[in-house]
Amino acid sequence: MIAILMAAGIAIILSIGFTRLLIAFFARLGKGQPILGAEDRGPTHHMHKQGTPTMGGIAILFAAFVGWLIPHVRDGLAFSDQALIMWLAIAVLAGFGFLDDFLKVRRQHNRGIFWKKKGWITFGIVVLLMWLLATQTGVSETISFTRAEVPGWDVSTPVWVVWTALMVWATTNAVNVTDGLDGLAAGSAMFGFGAFGLIAYFAFRNSDIYSAIVNPLDLAVLAAAMAGACGGFLWWNAAPARIIMGDVGALGIGAALGLLAVTTNTHFLLPIICGINVMEAGSVAIQMGVFKASGRKKRLFKMSPIHHHFELSGWPETTVI
Repeated sequence: MIAILMAAGIAIILSIGFTRLLIAFFARLGKGQPILGAEDRGPTHHMHKQGTPTMGGIAILFAAFVGWLIPHVRDGLAFSDQALIMWLAIAVLAGFGFLDDFLKVRRQHNRGIFWKKKGWITFGIVVLLMWLLATQTGVSETISFTRAEVPGWDVSTPVWVVWTALMVWATTNAVNVTDGLDGLAAGSAMFGFGAFGLIAYFAFRNSDIYSAIVNPLDLAVLAAAMAGACGGFLWWNAAPARIIMGDVGALGIGAALGLLAVTTNTHFLLPIICGINVMEAGSVAIQMGVFKASGRKKRLFKMSPIHHHFELSGWPETTVI
């Protein structure tokens, strides 16, 4: 428990401090998040956010990593293969998000890498990382709710890799879609990490029941560090936001949430724990489906993701959040 609290506390402090440095850096740079390009269509109710510092996800992930690392160094907590591969996945996907953010800031346009290309590349990356997780660690290849109450289904490694890759990939995209209002993505992620931290800690305390979850204490420390880092980031990201997490944060956070569901064997609890992200991404999918099915004539929502629908319905941003 001390390691978990230490990880969260350190991550909160570092996230607050490092985020402040990023804000100062972008202020000197004179460039920030572009909101609308010249040819974009749609409401301009977020134009006042033009130029807000971005890439705040760098601070979140740095703070979380240090928060996770210190209990291992100070108290001799063992490094687990699962956590190390999770950090590799977070770093790779966050790095891809950083490239997308960099292109947006450099071009001063809200479109970075083409979305279809970004989707296929990130999915390919996730498949490779899930194969590595399946073949190099003792992670359970059973698809289940909680692994203890509902045994689940044992599947072959290729099926497990594809299933979990889709989970993680979908979660990264869902968090990315959610990052449209001040504090929404970071706040919802903080609660998600908190839930996974409790699940992992409960598995650690009841290892005789949850024997399929490997190294649950390390997973709990990682989840606590991510929750703390998101909480610290909210100090600057809550409305009115002084910095945006960007794709570097959204992809890294989404990868961490999806991978925690995989490593704690709570695959089907993920949509519940990350319900806000599911609602946001689902609204986009439904909107696109209705639009295409109607021959590009009808839309179910005024604008997707659904938080924009609420805004266009007259809700203040703080009420939506």
